[in-house]
Amino acid sequence: MKLDSKIFDGIRVKSGKGRVEEGRHPVCDHPGCKRPGTNRAPKGRDREGQYFNFCVDHVREYNKSYNYFNGMPDDDVRSYQKDSLTGHRPTWKMGVNKQAAEGPDGHDGRAGMRENAQRRTEQVRRPRQRKLLALEKRSLDVLNLSYTSRGADIKARYKELVKLNHPDANGGDRSSEDRLREIIQAYNVLKKAGFL
Repeated sequence: MKLDSKIFDGIRVKSGKGRVEEGRHPVCDHPGCKRPGTNRAPKGRDREGQYFNFCVDHVREYNKSYNYFNGMPDDDVRSYQKDSLTGHRPTWKMGVNKQAAEGPDGHDGRAGMRENAQRRTEQVRRPRQRKLLALEKRSLDVLNLSYTSRGADIKARYKELVKLNHPDANGGDRSSEDRLREIIQAYNVLKKAGFL
C-alpha cells in the first residue's frame, strides 16, 4: 500500500480540541479509586440521562448490584413491566380506535361497545354454507335431497335408495342396476366432499 496515493490525500484528522486524548478521562467515581473512569453507568430511575464514570472493575461491580426497581412498590413494578410490553404507549383492543373508546363526548364509550359485542355473540349464528360445486349439486339431485342436507340425512337416503334399487331386492331384476350405480357414485362424491 502506498501512502502517497490519491485516496490518502483526502483524509483529514480533527484538531486536538475535537479528539479525546488519552489520560484526559474523568477520575473513577468510586470512593478511593484514582483510575480513569472510562465507563459510564446510569445513576438510577429518577435521574435518567445522568451517569457515573467508573473504571472497568468498578463498573462491573456496579452492574452486578444495579436494580432499576429498587425501592419501588411491587404493584408499580408490575404495571411498569406490563406497560413496557407496548413501549409505554397507550393501546386499545383490536379494532377499537381512541375516538370510539372515548365516545363522541369524551366519556368512556367502551361499555356500549361491550354491550353490542355481547348482543352479537348471543345471537345464534348459522354456519356459513360454502358454495356447492356442480358435481355436488348433481349428486344431491340423484339422491333426491335438498342442497342443505348433510350427514345423517344423506346416509339415511342412500340406504333407502340402495334397498329399493338393489337387484336382490327386486327379485334378480337387473333393470335398476344403472340407477344403483348412479346412487353409489353420488354417495361417494358427497363422502369425498366432506358432507358426511
